[in-house]
Amino acid sequence: MGIELSVVIPAYNEAARVGPGLRRAGEYLRQRGTSHELLVVDDGSLDGTGEVAAGEGARVLRHPANQGKGAAVKTGVLASGGARVLISDADFSTPIEELEKLENHLLDADLVLGSRAVAGSRITQRQPLYREMMGKTFNLLIRAIGVRGLHDTQCGFKLGRGEPLRALCADLTVARFAYDVELIWLARRRRQRVVEVGVAWANSPDSRVDPIGSSLGMIRDVLLFRWRHRGGR
Repeated sequence: MGIELSVVIPAYNEAARVGPGLRRAGEYLRQRGTSHELLVVDDGSLDGTGEVAAGEGARVLRHPANQGKGAAVKTGVLASGGARVLISDADFSTPIEELEKLENHLLDADLVLGSRAVAGSRITQRQPLYREMMGKTFNLLIRAIGVRGLHDTQCGFKLGRGEPLRALCADLTVARFAYDVELIWLARRRRQRVVEVGVAWANSPDSRVDPIGSSLGMIRDVLLFRWRHRGGR
């Protein structure tokens, strides 16, 4: 019997946070009886992230230098073997138990996005107000650029069918935080159904996202990938 679920976790200098989430995910999936693999992509960490992840039973892939979250997700998904693939942040800001909500929608969708901005979502620890406002502004800009009809593209909890998701990731060009937008855009371009499902989420005070620099970089990357894929809607 093959692997039912691959959990892909991009990680950069996450030695202090990656261990507890991996333990909880492994215990949860074992209790469910789900055949799985935990796959951590150590994106050029300098703090022993890979060693901590390996100690928790994860398969670790390493980038020799930091390339960005999108590059790490691409490496992990392409190396995965699961019939389904879950992408999660290293701190599991969305708890692994929320997987069930996404699975319920994978029956009639190809890509299911965890969301902090639709019915059923629950924020257990909020971001500072300025970060929330910048996030909302970014999503408005993204919808204007071309990924319409969605409220939260950046929540790091996404579930897809294995082979279609691997095919999408093979064509990703964005190496950093805006990879989510390109992934969704490519899925829609290929007539795949993308749905958004409310999940629980807690802000981490140790976020790697710079509210100004990262947002400007994401807008730039979205414009660039639209240019690279010009000719599609």
